[in-house]
Amino acid sequence: MLVLFETAAGYAIFKVLDESKLQQVDSLYKEFETPEKANKVVKLKHFEKFTDTTEALAAATALVEGKIGKSLKKVLKKVVAKEAHEELAVSDAKLGGVIKDKLELSCVHSSAVAELMRCIRSQMESLISGLPPKEMSAMSLGLAHSLSRYKLKFSPDKVDTMIVQAISLLDDLDKELNNYIMRCREWYGWHFPELGKVVVDNLAYCKTVLKIGDRTNVATTDLSEILPEEVEAEVKLAAEISMGTEVSEQDIANIRHLCDQVIEISDYRAQLYDYLKNRMTAIAPNLTVMVGELVGARLISHAGSLLNLAKHPASTVQILGAEKALFRALKTRKDTPKYGLIYHASLVGQTTAKNKGKISRMLAAKASLAIRYDALGEDTNAEMGVENRAKLEARLRQLEDRGIRKISGSGKAMARADKYQHKSEVKIYDPSGDSTIPSTSKKRKFEEVEQQEAAEEPTTSGMKPKKPKKEPQVQGEQAMKGRHEGLRCSRRSSLTMRISEETPETSAEPETPKKKKKKKEKKAVEEPAEEYHLHCSIILQNFLFVRSLFDTILYFCLFEKRF
Repeated sequence: MLVLFETAAGYAIFKVLDESKLQQVDSLYKEFETPEKANKVVKLKHFEKFTDTTEALAAATALVEGKIGKSLKKVLKKVVAKEAHEELAVSDAKLGGVIKDKLELSCVHSSAVAELMRCIRSQMESLISGLPPKEMSAMSLGLAHSLSRYKLKFSPDKVDTMIVQAISLLDDLDKELNNYIMRCREWYGWHFPELGKVVVDNLAYCKTVLKIGDRTNVATTDLSEILPEEVEAEVKLAAEISMGTEVSEQDIANIRHLCDQVIEISDYRAQLYDYLKNRMTAIAPNLTVMVGELVGARLISHAGSLLNLAKHPASTVQILGAEKALFRALKTRKDTPKYGLIYHASLVGQTTAKNKGKISRMLAAKASLAIRYDALGEDTNAEMGVENRAKLEARLRQLEDRGIRKISGSGKAMARADKYQHKSEVKIYDPSGDSTIPSTSKKRKFEEVEQQEAAEEPTTSGMKPKKPKKEPQVQGEQAMKGRHEGLRCSRRSSLTMRISEETPETSAEPETPKKKKKKKEKKAVEEPAEEYHLHCSIILQNFLFVRSLFDTILYFCLFEKRF
C-alpha cells in the first residue's frame, strides 16, 4: 500500500512495509514512538518539493477545493502509475474520488488511514530526509499566510460585506435621527410650541429653528428658501401670539447645535442610501429589480452574505425575518406567518390583503432564483429580474381581475357586466305581531260570515230563531272548559267589534233580519264571558277583604306586645 502525504514543502509518497499493523488502530501510535520503529512500518518512496510559495499555494487551494493540481498529477503519474496494482491511501475521500476518476487508481480512506497520517506527521522530520526543521517551519508559516490572504481576497465589485454594514448603519441612523428630531421638537417647543404644528416636515423644522433662533426674530427673518409662502405667513402670525416661555441665548445656542447635527445626519443618510443603491445594483441587480434595494440589502444582511442567502430555499426566503413568529406558531399549533422581510417589497404592498400571501410566495420563488443567478452567475445584467417581475405583475393583475372573470371551460372569456340597478326594499313594522289574539284578515272574516249565512238560510226559512239554552253549571273539569270557551268567545267578540269599528259604512245601512240574527248570536256568546269576569271580580274582592282583616289582626297583636 502506498500513502499520499501532503506537507507545506511538497508531496511525499510512502510505502507501507507491514500492512498487518494497520489493523490495530488503537495501538498503532506505539509503532511510531521512535524514528527507528517508524522506519520499520513505513518507508519514503518519493518526495516532490515545491519550488516556491506560489506553487505551494496553488497546490493547497486545489486540495481544499478537492481538485488535482499540476504538481500532484505529475507525482501520481511518475510514481504511483508504475505500481498501479497497489492501493493509494489518501487523507480526503473527495480527493480520492477525483484521483480514481481521472487516473484510474484505487484509493483508500478509513479510520486506520487517518491514524496512520497522524503517526507519520509526528515523525515527519525523521521520515523525510534532506528537509531541515527550520526550512519546514518557515515554509509552513509562509503557506499559512498566503492561504489566509487568498481566502480573504475579494473583488471590489462583489463585496456583499459592504452591503451588510451599510444597511445596518442606515437603520442605526434612522433610529438616532428620530431620537434627535423628537428631542429638538420637545426642547424648542417650550419656547415656540406653535411652530411644531405649522411645520410638519422634520428637516424643514430643524432648518427653520436654525435660521430663526429666538421667536422674536421671525418677523425680520426670510424663510422663503425653506418654507412656502402660506406656511411662512402662518409661522409669522403664530410667533406674534405664541404662548411659549422665554429662554436664554445659551439655550438657543444648544438647540441650534442639535439642529446642525440633525441636518448633517440627514445629508449623510441620503448619501449612504445612494451608495447602498449603487452597491446593490452592482452585486445583486436581479434581486434589486425584484424586491428593491432596501429589502434586498436586509435579506442579505439577515442571511450573512449573498452566498448564504443563495443556499436558502424559497420557503425560507419568504419568512426570513419572522423566525420568532414562526416558532411561536409551531409551539402553539397555530397558523404560520406568510411573510417576513419580503412583506415590505413593492409588489406585496400594492396588492390586497386577500392576495398578499400568494404574491409573497410567488415573489419569494422568483427572488430565490434571482439571488442564485446573482451569486453564482457570471453575467451582471438584470434581464432575468425584469422578466420575472413582469410575470409577477401579470399574475397580480390576473388575481385582482379574477372576480369579474366568467367561470367557463376556457376560463378566458370575460363575464358580461350587467347594468347595476339598486333595488331597495322598504320594510314596514307590522303591529299585528304584538297581539296574542290570533288575527284573521277582514276579507276572510266577511267571507266566512257570508258562507255561514248562506248555509243556514234554507234551513231557517219559515222558522223562528231559537234562543240559546243555558246549560246547567257543572263542577270540576267541565266548568274549567266552559270558562276557557267563554274567554275565547270574548276574544272573538272583541275582534268582531274592532272590525265593525273599522268599517263604519256598514253600520250606516238599515238593519235587516240577518243582522238582527247576528246581534242575538253575539249576545249569546258574550253572556258566559260576562259571568266569568263577574266571578273573577267577586273572588278578588274576597281576597282583598281577607288580607285587610289579617293585617288588622297582626297590627293589634304587635300593639299589645309592645305595651
